[in-house]
Amino acid sequence: MTREKITTADGGTLELFTTGSGLAPGGSGVVVVPASMVTAADYSRFAQKLSAALGRPVHTFNRRGRGESSPQPQDFTLDVDIRDLAQVMKHTGSTDVFGHSFGGTVALHAARSLPVERLAVYDPAVSVNHSVKADWTSEYERATAAGDFDRGLAVLVKGVETEGAFARMPLSMLTLVNKLTAGTPMGKQMRDLMQAGVREIKAIIAADMPAEPFLELPLETLIVVGEKSPAYFGVACGQIHDVLSGSSYTILPGHGHDGAIKAPDKLIAELADFFAG
Repeated sequence: MTREKITTADGGTLELFTTGSGLAPGGSGVVVVPASMVTAADYSRFAQKLSAALGRPVHTFNRRGRGESSPQPQDFTLDVDIRDLAQVMKHTGSTDVFGHSFGGTVALHAARSLPVERLAVYDPAVSVNHSVKADWTSEYERATAAGDFDRGLAVLVKGVETEGAFARMPLSMLTLVNKLTAGTPMGKQMRDLMQAGVREIKAIIAADMPAEPFLELPLETLIVVGEKSPAYFGVACGQIHDVLSGSSYTILPGHGHDGAIKAPDKLIAELADFFAG
């Protein structure tokens, strides 16, 4: 794996990792757009397995606010990540894109205007006809303003529903779990990224639209939803699939929202077949 820093259109910095950089380029690589609350490092296994299956490079980058990339601006919108994705695609010469969760939202909106040839998304957190709700953000802001970051994180986890059994815990119990795990690598990462995560959820809701504009997506679009993922992912994806006649829609059995990070063989095989054309 190689690591480099590239400069964005506004003079910022993105930390870019390439797996399989020594492979003969039989076509462009695949750019991975990560989810909220995670970093590029969380996709190491995914990138290794997909690169090996394809025989092509896989490029993963830290979005703003992660690793050694530039901070996320306070007035963050989807346009920031769309412009950054354009820069990564240009730098790597890649026209194939995979997006997970919030990264899937970025990829879906970006592919309406960027030169994406093949687009695959897993549990994209896109809001279609108000499919994504965030009534919990005011409670989150009250908790964090009072300095109670354990409770704020608990509100966030329960609000997005993506952490499986943890999201189903009573708020008081989850707050205690957060307090006990604050010193672990995962606990620290969740705290470091929680403010960015809430900005991204607000950006998702601000970009809500009906399904019809997604007709501008590439004909080659693959939509994958985890069987155990929260229902709202399937609601939005189903509406997009209904209007996009050339898309493929599939459910990954036995997996939830972290299916992309776990990189099961079934998902890798499906993505490899798709990106191989």
